[in-house]
Amino acid sequence: MELRVATLTDAPGIRAIYNAAVETIYTFDLRPRSLDEQEAWIEKRSGAYAAIVAVDDAEVVGFASLSSYRDRPAYSTTVEDSIYVREDQRGRGVGRQLLDELLDVARQHGFHSVIARIVAHNEASIALHRAAGFDTVGIEREVGRKFRTWLDVACMQRLLTDSDR
Repeated sequence: MELRVATLTDAPGIRAIYNAAVETIYTFDLRPRSLDEQEAWIEKRSGAYAAIVAVDDAEVVGFASLSSYRDRPAYSTTVEDSIYVREDQRGRGVGRQLLDELLDVARQHGFHSVIARIVAHNEASIALHRAAGFDTVGIEREVGRKFRTWLDVACMQRLLTDSDR
């Protein structure tokens, strides 16, 4: 499996993975992305906020990205991660490879803190982040509503210490 920065040619594969997640509680989007929207998302990703894809046999099997945590300048050393793995590839280490790559990107760009905001029912993602050194720092109660259900969000954090850099 190859990990690399996403390009526009990866848009259909990323879109398929993301849109499958839209049909679940694991993303708070309520409607699927169009191909144009997915391409625009990729075009906005560069440098520290680039999207990374996991490619196996010329197919995108997962993707991940870092995003700005908040707009205000004092938050500039904190980022938020997102990781999505194609359903038939889950449990094969794709998510861990993507997360490890994101942490490397965060270190290389001088970030101090990485935040993961995960639907509290997503035990696999919580376990993935815990295994990568993230700690649960809180639960946001009923902050999302999807499929007529209130959803909690687990907030997890990994500090990138000087020894990590």
